Amino acid sequence: MNTKTPLPKILIVCGPTAVGKSDLAVELALTFNGEIVSADSRQVYIGLNIGTGKITLPEMKGVPHHLIDITDPKKRFSVAEYVTQAEVVIQDMLKRGKLPIICGGTGFYIQALVDGALFPEVPPNETLREELESLTLQELTKRLKQLDPKRIKTFNADDSKNPRRLIRAIEIATQLGSAPSLSELSVEPTYNPFFIGLNVDTDTIKEKIHTRLLKRLDAGMIQEVEQLHAQDLSYERMDELGLEYRYVARLLQKQLTMEEMIVRLNMEIWHYAKRQMTWFKRNKRIQWFAPTDTEKIIEKAGSFLSKN
Repeated sequence: MNTKTPLPKILIVCGPTAVGKSDLAVELALTFNGEIVSADSRQVYIGLNIGTGKITLPEMKGVPHHLIDITDPKKRFSVAEYVTQAEVVIQDMLKRGKLPIICGGTGFYIQALVDGALFPEVPPNETLREELESLTLQELTKRLKQLDPKRIKTFNADDSKNPRRLIRAIEIATQLGSAPSLSELSVEPTYNPFFIGLNVDTDTIKEKIHTRLLKRLDAGMIQEVEQLHAQDLSYERMDELGLEYRYVARLLQKQLTMEEMIVRLNMEIWHYAKRQMTWFKRNKRIQWFAPTDTEKIIEKAGSFLSKN
């Protein structure tokens, strides 16, 4: 006889940027008495609103959203911190009889939370950093390749030109030998998840990305970045935050024209969407739907939730 306590059920809404995850999560929350936990690595930061596409109060339709606007953008927020805070929020929801719905496009956050990965903390090594800061990008890349050849392969074009990211990766590899994979860190799962993936064809997602970018520019995205900089958020930190903040910062520094920024940013957001899909496609638990399949998704989620 199996007396093991069943794991609490949660819903996961994932997929690439601009596909409509937030709207679906709200509908699911309204249908199943749920609350939403954001899984977006930039929406945790206060003030990064237009550029990250944070859901607005009217769009929330009264559904509580968690892990949005919880830390200063000058600070770095790790996946380990995300998991710790998300678990506190989810346990509180479960005690109150609410259904946790995890929604976002940061696959690393979602997998770390759902699969119970434990991340070793690697504190800054100031002596090593001082040594590394004197090296060229080429020398940093060579050092990381020697220490952790798998890690260097995960860097995109912009990451590989960012000395801070290279230095941090070397710092971790120096202490741990290499950055451990999720499979090496996994422990017993804490939740019973139902994965809902949203996706559309390539032409549609490209069009959505472009339309959304123009809408964000009209909504004051450039002014938002100017205000953040006036509040002492450095252009260097904006470059680390990526995408909209990286390229608007370059525009404000006159490194790009408006036309060049739009073209480059469109391309980078599309490349980001492709990387998201590469990550999510590895997860065979995800059931894929079109954003218009709301009724079918609600039916499938209801079936999952009603099973013992």
